[in-house]
Amino acid sequence: MGLASLLFFFALFFGSDVKGATGYYSVLSVTNGQSWGDWDSKEMCPSGYYATGFSLRIEHGQGGGDDTALNGIRLHCSRPGNNYWITVDSNSGWWGDWTEARFCYSGSLKSFQLKVEPPQGDGDDTAANDIKFQCSNGEILEGGGMPWGDWGEWSTDCYDGGICGIQTRLEPPQGRGDDTALNDVRFFCCN
Repeated sequence: MGLASLLFFFALFFGSDVKGATGYYSVLSVTNGQSWGDWDSKEMCPSGYYATGFSLRIEHGQGGGDDTALNGIRLHCSRPGNNYWITVDSNSGWWGDWTEARFCYSGSLKSFQLKVEPPQGDGDDTAANDIKFQCSNGEILEGGGMPWGDWGEWSTDCYDGGICGIQTRLEPPQGRGDDTALNDVRFFCCN
């Protein structure tokens, strides 16, 4: 099936829901994200879908080169009781590879914790390095990113439904400068 056929199938099957839900009731954020770069657009799961899993784009250590660590986060959205999912992400960095998806055993993602390296002065800044999610069943899923920095506090929880959207803060490539890529992230709760 070609890309055009696949897009046509999704448009017929999901209708306007493919563009995503706009009716979120809460925004989850943490206080330890870095401030380099700009916030990109929100990307939402289709209406009636919740994030039940995620994958990360991670650049591993460059051995003395310019490290960026966490470059992107994808949400894997599904309807309760279904085994297929739709992937959404906000803008991602340019470096690294995507990890295999990690899923809640049951339920949806409901809160997160971000591992961030503080500014390094004249050293190599990486900003966001890793993320953990808590599932609605209490299970903790760790992303497996890079070791630099410290874990901040947990965000508040989605008290009903679950995470249904994402927005990332991304620094664009700095040319010959110090790249950080992903600096911060917010998630949206839907019921």
